[in-house]
Amino acid sequence: MELPTKEQAIASNREAWNDSARHHKDSSEWQALLKGVEHADFSCLDDTLTALLIQTGIDGKDVVQLGCNNGRESLSLFALGARSVVGVDQSEAFLGQARELASRSPHAPQFIEADIHQLPAGLLERFDLALITIGVLNWMPDIGEFFRHVAHTLKPGGALVVYETHPFLEMFDPEAADPFRPTSSYFRSEPFVQHEPIVYEGRIEQPAAPSYWFVHTLGDLFSAAIAAGLQIHHFREYPHSNREELYDRYQQQAAQLPLCFTWVVVKPAT
Repeated sequence: MELPTKEQAIASNREAWNDSARHHKDSSEWQALLKGVEHADFSCLDDTLTALLIQTGIDGKDVVQLGCNNGRESLSLFALGARSVVGVDQSEAFLGQARELASRSPHAPQFIEADIHQLPAGLLERFDLALITIGVLNWMPDIGEFFRHVAHTLKPGGALVVYETHPFLEMFDPEAADPFRPTSSYFRSEPFVQHEPIVYEGRIEQPAAPSYWFVHTLGDLFSAAIAAGLQIHHFREYPHSNREELYDRYQQQAAQLPLCFTWVVVKPAT
C-alpha cells in the first residue's frame, strides 16, 4: 500500500469526517442530545472519566478538549465545575453540530476549527487541563509531533487527561469469524484505511474520502509524551471497552485483555 504523507492523511481524514457528519444526526441519540444539553447538569461522561477528572482537579479550571467532535463531551465538563471550555476539531461539519448543541445549553463553550498541528496562537499556554478521549490518538500520523502541540496548550503545571481505547484491541477484528484470533500486529506500521463514512455502529455502503487510522503502541505514546516534556502522574488499564458496541464482546473473559486506559501527564511548573 502506498502510504499518504502526513499532510495528505490529515487532509483526507478531515474530508472523511466532514463527509460522515450528516449520518451522525440520523439517530435517536442525536435527538436525545438535543434535549439533554438543555440541562445545566448534562453529562455524557462515564464513571471512569468523571472520577478521573474530579481527581485531577477540574473544578474552576480552564479546559481544552482536543478532538471534540460534536461537542457533547466538552459541554459535559461544565457539570464537573469547569470554569471555561474550548473544544478544538478540524471537522467543520461536526463543529456545526457542536454549536447547535451549545445553542441549546445554558453554558457557553467556545468551539474552534483547527488542525492540532496548526493551533491558533491564542490557545498556547492557556489551559489548566487538556482532555483527549476515545478515538483521537489513532487519527494522528505523527504521534510525537501531536504531543508537542498538546503540551504547548498547557500552562506550566497543567495536566493532560487521556481516556482512550487500548492499542491491544487493534490486533483483533470483532467482525471476523473468530474475533479472538489476532489478525494484525501490535507493532503494525501501516494505517488501516476505510473508504466509507465513519460511523460508530454498523456500516454505510456509500463512498467517502479515505480515512487513515494509525496504530500507536503504549511505548510510542509514553515516549512521545516524555519527549514533549510531560511527566507521567497516572496510568491505569481497564477490562471494560469504551469504544464501539462491537468491542463489548471482549469484556468479561476468563483471560481478559486490557480494553482501555486512563492516563494523566503533567507539564512541569518550572
